[in-house]
Amino acid sequence: MIRYFTAGESHGPALSAIVEGVPAGVSITLEEINHQLTRRQQGYGRGGRMKIETDQAEVLSGIRFGKTIGSPIALIIKNRDWANWITSMAQFEKNDEKTAKITIPRPGHADLAGLIKYGFDDIRPVIERSSARETAARVAAGALSKVFLKALGIEIGSYISAIGAAAEPSAEVQLDGLLSQGADAISRQADLSTVRMLSKTTEAEAVAAIDEAKKRGDTLGGIIEIFITGVPVGFGSYVQHDRRLDAALASAILSIQAIKGVEIGTAFENARKPGSEVHDELHLSPLEGVIRKTNRAGGLEGSMSSGQTIHLRAAMKPISSLITPLHSFDIETLQPLPSRFERSDTCAVPAAGIVAEAVVAPVIANAILEKLGGDHLDEILQRLDLYRQSIHNTFCA
Repeated sequence: MIRYFTAGESHGPALSAIVEGVPAGVSITLEEINHQLTRRQQGYGRGGRMKIETDQAEVLSGIRFGKTIGSPIALIIKNRDWANWITSMAQFEKNDEKTAKITIPRPGHADLAGLIKYGFDDIRPVIERSSARETAARVAAGALSKVFLKALGIEIGSYISAIGAAAEPSAEVQLDGLLSQGADAISRQADLSTVRMLSKTTEAEAVAAIDEAKKRGDTLGGIIEIFITGVPVGFGSYVQHDRRLDAALASAILSIQAIKGVEIGTAFENARKPGSEVHDELHLSPLEGVIRKTNRAGGLEGSMSSGQTIHLRAAMKPISSLITPLHSFDIETLQPLPSRFERSDTCAVPAAGIVAEAVVAPVIANAILEKLGGDHLDEILQRLDLYRQSIHNTFCA
């Protein structure tokens, strides 16, 4: 099973990740990892940090001659901005004269709860680790699982359906065409847009909304659409809560900084309808086996994959570091004060879509490994082919 850990602070020397459980024999290039890191840095509304950093991963272990070898894979992404923070983020020696304490928490951020939980008298340590900068390490780690899944015929893609009040119209026809090529096609199309939207009209509305928010010193959130194609029926399980695929996917997405909601398929719309208009009816085709004409369940039934495209929707709140301050107080004097501003983005929703792709990849990979087992890609491919064939033989004439 694949698991990973990340380490590092936003303005420390580097971010790092250790990924364990990637099967041997998976061909991977450094370019594939760095391509995902580049995608994460794009998007209209990003702040000055993205002009400083050019994220590139270094592989320290676990890959030999371009293939995984089954041992833990260690990755490191150096922070170029570290040169400006050596004194403030020194690991051992403290210079009180050059290190200012941060004592005014920002509403909506981890500042206050983190300070209280860990017993700090300075918010800086909370800011450093809770920062979404950490997602660079997760994108690098998730890239390994994405490459593994691609070798199995499973693809993950995303686009942005709303930024602030700028919301995409129904893209059902366009999505059907893209999904027929695999979920990667959605990402390729979305990546052509500066806000990762499919509609040029909505893209223009979103850019204008971001510009207006920036003028006001405000921030914007949005909605991310994630798609996973190629997952056969029956992965995940209903027998225990911690083996439910829908729960694991939701947990992974909610772990992303600023994500406050997850929807599977058209879940909230379904909640307002009778069951006769919600459930995806089953049909048998002599050539295709079990087919469905709708996918309102979002590719997940009974906490398992249904064999259809998995569709997840994530709600990202506006970033909590605002140039125009909100009401707060000083933790030392307990006097009311405006919240402070930490360098930030106006909108990071397009980047969050890339992070969402990365964090769901190990979840799907683990669902595959749980059912099929195997330590080498060839072994897993053989078992997956047999499983797919057995399904076809059961339901096709």
